[in-house]
Amino acid sequence: MSVVLVTGSYDHDIRFWEAWSGICSRTITRKDEQGQVNRLAISPDKRLLAAAVHKKVNVYEVASTSSGPLISFEGHNGNITSVSFHSEGKWLVTGSEDGTIKIWDLRSTHLHRNYDNEAPVNDVVVHPNQGELISCDQAGRIKQWDLSENICTHELTPAGDIPMRSISLASDGSCLVAGNYKGKCYVWKINDERSDLPRFQAVTKFQAHSKYLTRCLLSPDVKYLATCSADTTVKIWSLTSNYEFKLEKVLQGHQRWVWDCAFSADSAYLVTASSDHTARLWEMASGETVRQYSGHHKAAVCCALHDGAG
Repeated sequence: MSVVLVTGSYDHDIRFWEAWSGICSRTITRKDEQGQVNRLAISPDKRLLAAAVHKKVNVYEVASTSSGPLISFEGHNGNITSVSFHSEGKWLVTGSEDGTIKIWDLRSTHLHRNYDNEAPVNDVVVHPNQGELISCDQAGRIKQWDLSENICTHELTPAGDIPMRSISLASDGSCLVAGNYKGKCYVWKINDERSDLPRFQAVTKFQAHSKYLTRCLLSPDVKYLATCSADTTVKIWSLTSNYEFKLEKVLQGHQRWVWDCAFSADSAYLVTASSDHTARLWEMASGETVRQYSGHHKAAVCCALHDGAG
């Protein structure tokens, strides 16, 4: 499959879509299993789909027609809020409301590592160097975890104890953006560990939305930031080399909260998932909806897109 587009919903279903026709090509129904789908991630080689389903992660084969998972990882005691693949596709990283970040071995299916964050984890991303994780949590903290040393090496608290909802790392490792519950975004330049400068250098902050922010995501080409919100919109911000953020477009069309978004590999398109039961494909250049994906019976809360090289 050249384009893998997937959505997850409170109706418990996971749906695969043909991006251009808008047709649902496969549904994983999960009839016998409780728990909503919280987050989705597609492996770098497009072979696997990881779905955070309540307290566990189900890993499905993208090319299969089976509704049964290839493997399941169980061990979290609370809702899993984030899931991502390590670049080589050998590990899976999860963050949970139980206050832990876990790394799972996809080959042995065992828990490889466990980090105790204490506060509920809202988001985790893998640094492009693949040697660090960065997380944000309900206590308003952003932490960097060293994968080789098993420790937290840096901690940021830009807004006191206001919960940090979402984080995004530039694909080239140059900057970090974090969004909090109150719709504010914070931006840091990331300096080399070997330099005399601080690892995370605060460069700017701005009010992205007046209502609850659900997701912030930098485009693969690091020219844009998308922010999703309870205000039903997605805002597209351009960023300069000086880390100045300018509102370029407001994507309007969803009728209710927008929960998640994913960029195409060339940064030309954005997929969004909303409480209005639908997902949408937006063209970045025009800011228009070019396709709508309808089929879920409840809120669509997560989406994943992989249309790059497998």
